[in-house]
Amino acid sequence: MIPKVFREVIDLGDGRTISIETGKLAKQAHGSVVVQSGNCMLLCTVVSNYKQSDVDFLPLTVDYREKFAAAGRYPGGFFKREARPSDGEVLIMRLVDRVLRPLFPSDYHAETQVMIQLMSHDEEVMPDAMAGLAASAAIQLSDFPFECPISEARVGRVNGKLIINPTRAQLEESDLDIMVGASVDSVMMVEGEMDEISEEEMTEAIKFAHDAIKIQCEAQVRLAEAFGKKPTREYEPERIDEDLEKRVRALTYDKVYAVARTASAKHDRTAAFEAIFEEVKADFSEEETEDYGNLISKYFYQAEKDAVRDLTLNEGLRLDGRKTDEIRPIWCEVDYLPSTHGSSIFTRGETQALATVTLGTSREANMIDMPSFEGEERFYLHYNFPPFSTGEARPIRGTSRREVGHGNLAQRALKGMIPADCPYTVRVVSEVLESNGSSSMATVCAGTMALMDAGVQLKKPVSGIAMGLISDAKTGKYAVLSDILGDEDHLGDMDFKVTGTADGITACQMDIKVKGLSYEILVNALMQAREGRLHILEKLTETIAKPNADVKAHAPKMVTRVIPNDFIGALIGPGGKVIQELQKETKTTIVINEDPITEEGIVEILGTNQEGIDKVLAKIDSLLFKPTVGGSYEVKVIKMLDFGAVVEYTAAPGNEVLLHVSELAWERTENVTDVVNMGDVFNVKYFGVDPKTRKEKVSRKALLEKPEGYVARPPRDQNGKDHKSNGRDNRDQRGNREYKGRDDRKPREDKKED
Repeated sequence: MIPKVFREVIDLGDGRTISIETGKLAKQAHGSVVVQSGNCMLLCTVVSNYKQSDVDFLPLTVDYREKFAAAGRYPGGFFKREARPSDGEVLIMRLVDRVLRPLFPSDYHAETQVMIQLMSHDEEVMPDAMAGLAASAAIQLSDFPFECPISEARVGRVNGKLIINPTRAQLEESDLDIMVGASVDSVMMVEGEMDEISEEEMTEAIKFAHDAIKIQCEAQVRLAEAFGKKPTREYEPERIDEDLEKRVRALTYDKVYAVARTASAKHDRTAAFEAIFEEVKADFSEEETEDYGNLISKYFYQAEKDAVRDLTLNEGLRLDGRKTDEIRPIWCEVDYLPSTHGSSIFTRGETQALATVTLGTSREANMIDMPSFEGEERFYLHYNFPPFSTGEARPIRGTSRREVGHGNLAQRALKGMIPADCPYTVRVVSEVLESNGSSSMATVCAGTMALMDAGVQLKKPVSGIAMGLISDAKTGKYAVLSDILGDEDHLGDMDFKVTGTADGITACQMDIKVKGLSYEILVNALMQAREGRLHILEKLTETIAKPNADVKAHAPKMVTRVIPNDFIGALIGPGGKVIQELQKETKTTIVINEDPITEEGIVEILGTNQEGIDKVLAKIDSLLFKPTVGGSYEVKVIKMLDFGAVVEYTAAPGNEVLLHVSELAWERTENVTDVVNMGDVFNVKYFGVDPKTRKEKVSRKALLEKPEGYVARPPRDQNGKDHKSNGRDNRDQRGNREYKGRDDRKPREDKKED
């Protein structure tokens, strides 16, 4: 029996729709939906254990996977099976997680898993824009303690018109690409890249997305009501003791407030707070400490948070003594590493990033192979965050999701400034050596300088800044913080990273932790961020004002040439012999790609020695050399034959042609060596392709004066017989024209009888 299916349809306003369906698939999950737009279908399931985990946080896992079968393709690799998630899938997981996590109760600690799978792909639909909608819709059908429905939407802008969930083709023409996550009441997450747009334009795009998200949230409510809204499950809440909270606060607040006002460094401040905590614990007996468990720690950190926030709201001071709009001291350096193609150090306060640049050919491009997208990146950035950067010792278990996300943000900030005609594949690696606030923005700054140091002709330098927010709903007070510390990130209400040039924003990432943040506060934060960005940009350009004119002496030089498709095979040679020998001889790397549109060959020549590059270019020029019919060209004899000489054009070494013995001189030539010898240089006239032999014909004698009394030989008829020769043919019995040259063929030996 086919189960009853419940369905809601969301109109996107331009003829496209998104449907949410439940009741047919995965009914043992606590909630499941199929979200569809066009032929794109996502299945999302949610499950949460009924028993609380023995941890003090929400163990939420958001998993997004794209099945290759959804696009009618096989996975790569030996086993032909989907394995670890790609970076693209990890980035989508992070987008969904950041919006869902704050809406669970702070004391809900049950193991919870959200699984989103691309089951059917549509080239015209980008599935990541529907992942947040699918996750929230599935949760609405469950009994989870979840505050309210949310959704996510992508915004693009083509020719000044904003578009919700644009197609990939539309996105290529768009000057912005942002994902917005929100509930009906509040914007909670923004992430994306832009083509130097203004703060006002960005705010307009966020509002546009929010209006569309409200409609999607309402559809989820209708679906849950039609399906039958489940009562919210009961769970064991955290223990609360108001008397204990007051006691801890009385022991903590004033002392923390005093330490916060002293403008100390990170480690000194941490040590001082830990000393206060030890004093607080000492005020309790062993029995009380055992009885209250983790409550003392919880109430201490809450009092610490309140004291630091109140210091900023009441006095405009911060933990390190700065004012709210003040940037930490900055020092920069370029060309620090002697062997890299480009390098830089960016240090801002207690945050430091060392960036390197490596230049390569298209062979080094980063290949992307996902069911929803296949392509390559000629510019990419990798971000590493080792534990020593925060003074910790812990095992490294591969690249974390955080490292993938921070690296992607920095890459999006810079990639729009890489010129379209940059011949190189460019890889930037950021090594975070110290961290106390926004190492991703330090990566953007270090990456900018390293690229300019490497000689990459950036359109404009880019800087980045992390902003924070502390607000009090009761009093209406708020403070926007420029260049936040790590502590301010944890205790604040907003983490807002903005990157850009002097002319506009290139990327952003925002997580808002409070409800109902007004657009007025958002605009104020953006404008304050602009002032901070420009200040940091000034420090960068004091260190390196513009890209170096050339790459470093030890860095590879890149030259690109376009050749007709017909010449690709000649350059490669049989079995790659020609190109391999050429690379070995010139100590270069040669890569040949075919333009998918024009089908021309694009030759990339990479080498540190200009002489080697010039030799490769000369070889290409030689292959492309085409003499003009009737033209005169200088040639050199490179091989002697009985029936002529092989000559090469001196203007195109390697471009050879046969000069037949009959074209050497007007007089009859018995031996080729009677006229020319190896190494001789002279001019010949080019006649094009001979219609009889179908080979190119050149003549030396055509450029010489005819001898006095010269009589041309009579022409031959179609059978090869001379006119006025009594019908005799000057061919031998085998049909070969006779010549009195040496025959290099060995006589055939008689077959011996056994």
